[in-house]
Amino acid sequence: MQALRRFVLCVVVTAITASLYAWQLTLPLEPGSVRFAAIGDMGTGERPQYELAARMESFRQTFPFDFVITLGDNIYGGNDEIDFHTKFELPYAPLLKAGVKFYASLGNHDSPSQSLYKPFNMNGEQYYTFKKGNAQFFALDSGYMRPKELTWLEDALKKSDADWKICYFHHPLYSSGGFHGSATELRGILEPLFVTYGVQVVFAGHEHVYERVKPQRGITHFVEGASGQLRKGDLRKGSALTAVGYDQDLSFILVEIAGDTLSFQTVSRTGKTVDSGVIPRSAPIQ
Repeated sequence: MQALRRFVLCVVVTAITASLYAWQLTLPLEPGSVRFAAIGDMGTGERPQYELAARMESFRQTFPFDFVITLGDNIYGGNDEIDFHTKFELPYAPLLKAGVKFYASLGNHDSPSQSLYKPFNMNGEQYYTFKKGNAQFFALDSGYMRPKELTWLEDALKKSDADWKICYFHHPLYSSGGFHGSATELRGILEPLFVTYGVQVVFAGHEHVYERVKPQRGITHFVEGASGQLRKGDLRKGSALTAVGYDQDLSFILVEIAGDTLSFQTVSRTGKTVDSGVIPRSAPIQ
């Protein structure tokens, strides 16, 4: 009996230790830093979305982020009041109550009318920019990349004096996902602007997996399309693009910018850290 008790105690201690390790925050929490989360392809209204949203709130208690960028496919299946209520307002109610702002970009399952929805902070525009601390964010509509948007983007990037220039949108320029893969035509349009005007980091969704791509032309690309939908096992094994990939569960990214350093931590629905690291402003992460 004593041996059994010792065995049970050992199992419990091991489980608690594993849980604490999985929940460990890797971000530095520097005073005055810019803190945000990134999610994509989330608006299902189903239980996994709610569970991931709850995990985001639990991490916010330790890492009080101020805003969330969305990488498209915000609302699946309709744009009625009930859709916004069950697929956005309810799952993220604790974050919204805490004053966390959402800055949306549109995906291929979204209606342009979402730009009028006040909690998405798009102010009626399908592409827009905003500043937080020493970082400037550029939300793009990658599904309808018209000359007018490209002209606007080049002008906005050229005028920006921010230390960090971060672009986010739905369709990934680089992806090892088996379902869609890289948006090569879009890459040919956007990447020259990103390189010319010093964009350091790009966030995209669309593929229902998480992937951090190896730096491409000095730019770090994140794919986070698994915040509500998942294509388990969809990442191509042995892809030359992948620095780190995760396709086993839903996930979200936490980001902190402090001076010349961007730190990130990617967390699964269970609270497991699946990727983390640091990107110095002067050079991409390896």
